[in-house]
Order: sequence, then structure tokens, then C-alpha cells
Amino acid sequence: MNEINRLVIATGNTHKTEEIRKLLDPFIETIEDLQSYPEIGEIEETGLTFEDNAAIKAIAVGDYLGNSSLVLSDDSGLEVKALEGQPGVFSARYAGENASDSQNRRKLLNELKKKDPNQSDWSAAFRCVMVLVRGSRRLAKFEGSVHGTISEVEKGDKGFGYDSIFIPEGFQNSFAELPLEIKNSMSHRGRALSDLKSWLSSGALND
Repeated sequence: MNEINRLVIATGNTHKTEEIRKLLDPFIETIEDLQSYPEIGEIEETGLTFEDNAAIKAIAVGDYLGNSSLVLSDDSGLEVKALEGQPGVFSARYAGENASDSQNRRKLLNELKKKDPNQSDWSAAFRCVMVLVRGSRRLAKFEGSVHGTISEVEKGDKGFGYDSIFIPEGFQNSFAELPLEIKNSMSHRGRALSDLKSWLSSGALND
């Protein structure tokens, strides 16, 4: 595994990078993200699916860095049953292009209360699709999901995004209340990364 010593995550979200780093360390020696490459700028996510957006970001960064770098991108989001799968690919900008996490959560709860005020079914799932590239060449795709329900009350101060209102199946605590190690063991991103590690361990990178 010594040849896998550097991976660039196609994100500027330091919270996401830290989650990925904890899941892959010490599997990969050096993990960077777009904070190290500000000249790349914002990559517009124009895809209609998580896979589309993950590929767009990964290939844009891969093209810039060239064949010497492995680039991993993920696109992930929350799909709420009562909202017919929304916010989905628009999770990060549900309340607008520059919306904060708290604004996105507030809009989600407002929409849910209008659509299903009796909370008959506030079930939801986090989904993640990751794409690994070298240069402009796609190497592999990995997916993960976790099911749960939406809480009308925010709980916890860990995590980011919708973590404080998402209660995973089998728990009474939100993702934002759970220790990162427990969250990572079951999260959509954790499951996708587990498949990535298995793929790398199989030697597929050298095929």
C-alpha cells in the first residue's frame, strides 16, 4: 500500500475533509483538499444526480493536478420521503446558493411541517456517491447510504449540515450528538469509504 501516499479531496469543506481523513488515516499517508489549491476556484455543480456532481468535481481537479495525483470527490445529500426526495442534490444550497447550514435546516423543517404537520412519516436517508480519478480518467465509483428520521428539534453541536436533525435508525441521538467514531462507522460517507478501502486493498489501482 506504500504507493498510495497522497490523495486530494475535491472539496473546500474542512469538516468533510476531516471526516474522510479520520476514516482513511493511516491508510493513506497524506490527504489534502482544495484549501491547498485556492487557484482552482469554485467548481459549479451542474449535475442532476450525486454521481454526476461527484464526477464533475473530481475530473475538474484531476485535470488541473494531472496524472500524478489521485483525486476523490463525493457528492452527498439528504433525501426526505415526505418531500419526495428533496433536498437531494440541492442539500448544500437548499435555502439558496449561499445559504448557511442553519438556514438549510430551517427551510427543511418548515417545508416538512407544511407537508406533513402530523409527522406521520419524517423518514429520510443520507446518500453519498464518491468518484475516484487520476487525471481525467475515472477509476471507480463508491456509494453509501444510511436511513433514519428527521427530528423537529435540533440536537447536538458536533457534525455539520443536517447532522443535528438526523436521527439514524437504531439510535435516539442525532448525528450531531454522536462521537465522530460512531457516526463514521455507520454514515453514508463512512460506508462509501469502506468500499474505497476494500477496492484499494484489492490492488485494483494497479490493474
